[in-house]
Amino acid sequence: MSIAQFLESKIEYMKGVGPHRAALLNELNIFTYRDLLQHYPFRHEDRSQMHLAKDLLEEMPAAQLKGKIIYLSSAGEGAKKRLIAYFNDGTGDVELLWFQGIETVKKNIKTHQAIYLVYGKPQFFAGKFSIVHPELEEWTPEKDKEMGWQPVYSITEKMRKKFFTSKALSKITQALIALLRQQPTWETLPDYLCQQYQLMPRKDAIEQIHFPKNIALLEKAKRRLKFEELFFVQLKLLKTKQFRKISYQGQILKDTQLLTQFYNEHLPFELTNAQKRVVKEIYNNLQTGKQMNRLVQGDVGSGKTMVAFLAMLIAIGNGGQACLMAPTEILADQHYNGLKKYADALGITIDKLTGTTKTKDRRVLLGRLENGNLKILVGTHALIEESVLFENLALCVIDEQHRFGVEQRSKLWKKNEHALYPHILVMTATPIPRTLAMTLYGDLDVSIIDELPKGRKPIITAHRYENNRLKVYEFIRSELNKGRQAYIVYPLIEESEKLDLKNLSDGYEQVKKAFPEFKVSMVHGKMNTLEKDEEMQRFSQQQTQIMVATTVIEVGVDVPNASVMVIENAERFGLAQLHQLRGRVGRGAEQSYCILMTDLKISKDSRTRLDTMVRTTNGFEISEVDMQLRGPGNLMGKEQSGLMNFLIADLAKDGAILEEARNAAQTLLETDAHLQKPENALIKQYLLAQKEGNYWSRIS
Repeated sequence: MSIAQFLESKIEYMKGVGPHRAALLNELNIFTYRDLLQHYPFRHEDRSQMHLAKDLLEEMPAAQLKGKIIYLSSAGEGAKKRLIAYFNDGTGDVELLWFQGIETVKKNIKTHQAIYLVYGKPQFFAGKFSIVHPELEEWTPEKDKEMGWQPVYSITEKMRKKFFTSKALSKITQALIALLRQQPTWETLPDYLCQQYQLMPRKDAIEQIHFPKNIALLEKAKRRLKFEELFFVQLKLLKTKQFRKISYQGQILKDTQLLTQFYNEHLPFELTNAQKRVVKEIYNNLQTGKQMNRLVQGDVGSGKTMVAFLAMLIAIGNGGQACLMAPTEILADQHYNGLKKYADALGITIDKLTGTTKTKDRRVLLGRLENGNLKILVGTHALIEESVLFENLALCVIDEQHRFGVEQRSKLWKKNEHALYPHILVMTATPIPRTLAMTLYGDLDVSIIDELPKGRKPIITAHRYENNRLKVYEFIRSELNKGRQAYIVYPLIEESEKLDLKNLSDGYEQVKKAFPEFKVSMVHGKMNTLEKDEEMQRFSQQQTQIMVATTVIEVGVDVPNASVMVIENAERFGLAQLHQLRGRVGRGAEQSYCILMTDLKISKDSRTRLDTMVRTTNGFEISEVDMQLRGPGNLMGKEQSGLMNFLIADLAKDGAILEEARNAAQTLLETDAHLQKPENALIKQYLLAQKEGNYWSRIS
């Protein structure tokens, strides 16, 4: 039997499993021997030490004891029923307690006769030590040889109820590893890579990740398996990128006359060095004749839209058309209104297409688009409808790319009557940690706008408690008296019994009472688009001085005159959301402020979030902290989190290994793009087996 056949053996054939246990393991996505070997422990327990009852301390995280159970007794009734085993190791007594599975435990315990190993957290109560639901197994001389670091596996609630414990799973895994030792080599990486990056052989790594001889070997095993997992992910992404660059032709856009005209005659402000750098990177792509796939990352207010418009001018100046797709109607409106004044100055036709565009207007618009009279189209998902056809689409700009699926984006590619694909420019104001960007967008070229426009002052952020409210109101009043405006944001619209949150309408009344001399407007998600827009416009035109709102203002009209952002119950918001909300102020030349209001009692994670907001306005730094707190999957939301399902790698912690793995993949593709060299046969074999759906490994 080959190693591949061995690994694909069904789990039910493993000794100690059978059909019933196999069904339970299937719920953990364990169907084959390989799956079980790659169901890695989430932690290890140090079982190398034997403790004595007389030396127990309550602060011990866990203790292991060896002794006899003298007798059993039951106490309590109904839900409070418990089984007590009186355990003695010759140096003292410990009570062992069970509240569940009492009958099974009672049936299996042999009082006075057997010697038991007991493991659990000691608790001191009423003058004696006890351990609740301890791990209990009969001691034999062989057990002494197994002392050391032992794995703890994630199991389902159903497994727990059927007494299919982590310990039982550990025994089956141990038996499987004994069988694996008899198999030929199981390797996916060539020797030269293992030597270059000091990686242990795969077989050894699998053994040590489950049953490490010591901590040093456990760390080496983790490093090897993480490197491998990240290496193959990066190899796929870089191969896709390479394939696109070779296979997908793009229009050659060299003429910069229109861009230069706008730059010299109409540019409303001086570009930052970061913007200039990114425009150059885009232009270098556009003139190659290969399809551009570039991501532009930049904080709120860093000037991404201007960069996108300059790229559009290159496309239009070369006889092409451009489109910009945004995830919401509010964002599409904002982009359209922002770009229209620039387009009008140059005599370039621009229009907007959303779900609410009237049928009559849509018909006219689509006709102008198809005959080439319409040069820029801004819109929502409506852009990807089949009826939308361009005469010559040269550039697609996609805003907040993580909100669109791959299929939606690819529909834009096919909008061209020409054989050539349009160039793709993706923008995001959601700063993404570097490690996440290398995985989510590893197939794209990445540009970063890491500089705010000149004259912008960093927003001053402060955390204030409820008992400082009057002082906060005094400060808001002082800003309003200078002719500025303020946002006050609440987490929810309606009172929730479960969460002690400030109610928006109560807040609205409170603000009106506190500031009788100023006009207050209110915006929330349950208002229709027209009502929302009306209130936003009133605030924008300074007819109202205070905007009381929910998070709908995360994306909305820019109000350069607004200089104060107060976020109520700030502990209820995630870091990314707090950062986005803060970005609503600081849009003008005046100093702006963000005040985070909370009660005195807040959790440790909330405090970390708020301290981070006070300490820095750097979106990338904030996103790194956010990933440490929430993990990469939660950071990207449901649609993208599937890409984050690593077996062992953790993008929040394994940045250095990811860097090495990407460099190794990059070098491999530069030196042997088609994997023809004999030394890369293992990698080729792995990739081919994966392609055929043989799941040669489920690591990526």
